[in-house]
Amino acid sequence: QVQLVESGGGLVQAGGSLRLSCAASGSIFSSNAMGWFRQVPGKEREFVAAVSRYGVTTSYGASVQGRLTISRDNARNTVTLQMNSLKPEDTAVYYCAAAGWIPDMMSIPPRTNYWGQGTQVTVSS
Repeated sequence: QVQLVESGGGLVQAGGSLRLSCAASGSIFSSNAMGWFRQVPGKEREFVAAVSRYGVTTSYGASVQGRLTISRDNARNTVTLQMNSLKPEDTAVYYCAAAGWIPDMMSIPPRTNYWGQGTQVTVSS
C-alpha cells in the first residue's frame, strides 16, 4: 500500500522554479518529521530538506540552502518543497520520506520509516 505519494516533478530551465508535493496518510503524517531526498544514477541518495512534526524546525542540505524551502500543511497531510533558482545539478529523482525526527533524516544512512516512489526533476541548461 502506497503511503507517500509525490507529485510536481518535471522539466524546467535553469533559473526556473518547481514545486513538489507529497501526500501522506494521516497516521504517518502526524507522527513523523517529513523530508525530501534526491538521487542520481550511480550516486548515494542525498538529503535535501526536512521539517519537524509541527513545522517549527527545518533543515537543509548545504547544496540547496537558500534556494529550496520545505513546508508542511498538517491539516491536509502534505509536505511541499518549493524549488527556486534551479540548476542543472539539481537534476535527480526526488523522494519524499518520513522519519521520527529530523536527525533521523540526516543520519547516514538515513533512519526513515517510509519512502515515496520518487518524482523526476530535470533542469536544462
